[in-house]
Amino acid sequence: MENELKSYTGTEIQVGGLEFSWDLDQGTFKYEKDDAVLFWIDSAMKIFFDTIEEISGDKAAAVVLETAGFRQGIIVGDYFKKQNLTLNEVAAVLPNTYASAGWGKMEISQVNHVRKMAIIQVKDSWEYKINKAQGKTRRGTFTPGHFAGILSGLFGVNIWYKVLKSQIEGDSHSEFEYFPSEMTVQQNIHEFARQEQSEQIRRLEYLVDERTSELNELIKEISSPIIPVLEGIVVVPLIGKYDEQRSHDLVQETLLNLPKQKAEYMILDLTAMSEDVTKGTVEFIDRLATSASLIGTKTILVGISPEFAISIAKSDNNLSAFNCFSTLQHGIYFALSEQGRQIT
Repeated sequence: MENELKSYTGTEIQVGGLEFSWDLDQGTFKYEKDDAVLFWIDSAMKIFFDTIEEISGDKAAAVVLETAGFRQGIIVGDYFKKQNLTLNEVAAVLPNTYASAGWGKMEISQVNHVRKMAIIQVKDSWEYKINKAQGKTRRGTFTPGHFAGILSGLFGVNIWYKVLKSQIEGDSHSEFEYFPSEMTVQQNIHEFARQEQSEQIRRLEYLVDERTSELNELIKEISSPIIPVLEGIVVVPLIGKYDEQRSHDLVQETLLNLPKQKAEYMILDLTAMSEDVTKGTVEFIDRLATSASLIGTKTILVGISPEFAISIAKSDNNLSAFNCFSTLQHGIYFALSEQGRQIT
């Protein structure tokens, strides 16, 4: 076997006018005198594509492959330019160049030198075979992007494309129309980044809205419950800060539940309220207490801080009309005495 392998070292062949060479001693394979490498399409290359898409996602992978194809195409276009070949000559040699390298059967069916336009047909490309092995039904982006790069190099202007036919989507071959365009791969990358950013923002906004809604519901459930402490006496602890919506909800909830508790006295405990007392906060407490009195429940205020007392004094609301005590215990004792009862 060793002798058999050695007999093949340094082999050179030509396929379709293109030169292939191997040096088994050096472990090299060259295509047109440049280092090349071979991969199996249905296994190795498929796994390569699968991995890119798994890590980055289908949309990002499509942009990456299209961009890579375009930039590789620019290199090929520069190669043909250095050969001093006319566009017609390139169109003549390109099919064999790509067929010999396993890119599939391709043909430049139309070329307009003046308008810098072309139509390229491709059948059974390696990308199509990979997409088919992946079970996809939508075309890949590497191949059309690649030929856009080649034509951009040859025409000397930025060329882009649109898909006329797609083999993976049921046509007998793929067909791409190429034309001058202000669209560039860089713009594609930036546009994709903007779309991804917008999508992430939308997802975050949705999550925030959903979470906020859940928290609001939770706050409604646990915020300032009516606590019956003795017959006819309930305590409503006010906790934290009350904006317009929270204030409205508490007034509504309290007025609905006071009759159910048969409350003669409602003790509003302000101990845990935010120290940032505003005019709106004072108005809210006045509105709650006044509303309760309309359904026959008297209000007692307890736990008023010095800051709260100053805000009350500066406001137009007359909270002094309600009985006020420093602690909850004193408030309960007062309510009991008003009922003619006492704790024994």
